[in-house]
Amino acid sequence: MKPENGYIFLIINTKAGPSSEKLVVKKFIEYLQQKGFQLKINHTESLPHAQSLAAEVAVKYDCSMVIVAGGDGTIREVAHGLEGSDKPMMIIPCGTENLLANELGYKTTLKNIISIFEAQVIRPLDLCKANDKFFTSVGGVGFDGDVVKLVDAQRQGNITHLHYFWPIWKTFWAYNFPKITVEVEGKIVFSDRGLVFFGNISRYALGIPILQAADFGDGLLDVCVYKCSNQATLLLHSLMTVLKSHRRRKSVFYKQCKKIKIYSETPMMTELDGDPGPQLPLEVTIIPQAVKVLVPPQGKPVGMRTRIFRIFE
Repeated sequence: MKPENGYIFLIINTKAGPSSEKLVVKKFIEYLQQKGFQLKINHTESLPHAQSLAAEVAVKYDCSMVIVAGGDGTIREVAHGLEGSDKPMMIIPCGTENLLANELGYKTTLKNIISIFEAQVIRPLDLCKANDKFFTSVGGVGFDGDVVKLVDAQRQGNITHLHYFWPIWKTFWAYNFPKITVEVEGKIVFSDRGLVFFGNISRYALGIPILQAADFGDGLLDVCVYKCSNQATLLLHSLMTVLKSHRRRKSVFYKQCKKIKIYSETPMMTELDGDPGPQLPLEVTIIPQAVKVLVPPQGKPVGMRTRIFRIFE
């Protein structure tokens, strides 16, 4: 990437991330300015505003790339706005989980961000769609959706992992595991009490490898269904998932596909990329190679141990 290739469009969520990550954004902007790049810096007012900014610049011939600094929600909306564009997207992770950034192998250091920018390694990124909502990473139905709803209800500005403790604890004891039906490519594959996860990346919160076989650019959705009717079984599923042995269990259904339908007679909450999603019924589809994204050279998903250690940094 050279200054003469065009200006760089930055979309920044100033509310996201701790002060250390905001400092990385500031230092990286200074680095770009020292290198002679023309910058157009935009601060998001909301998630729809981030999507609107990205869609507007997607058709500008003199823009060379888009850099987004924010959490999973902001990144999701920018990716949606860039769908079908030739403008590559680069991430500066500034959220709580940074699901997509961690999957791509990003680190939250200035040195890592600069190395990614200078290497200019670009890979295609699929986009997922649940009803009329787009997402880049992971969605869940039931238990997961209830936790996210509680977190969202108490949210005031930037959140940390501690904000999830009581919602998870409360949901764990209160959840009654209603019956849910899952269709894959038009065929019913599950109709029982359980939990459903689907998406485009292999690791969920804290690096838990729920969708273990997922590849963010293979044009396929991954779906994992856990047959589960009580808290003890949920704990066992969680342990086997951490050990990467869950797909071998008879009580777990795992499949790669292009279309999923999920419905239930019981009203159930959903989540997409850690934000509240649409209520059931849900139809999930994939848009292959919708966005170009910069990735670290030899980048690989950040593991559980590293992500847990980061909480205490």
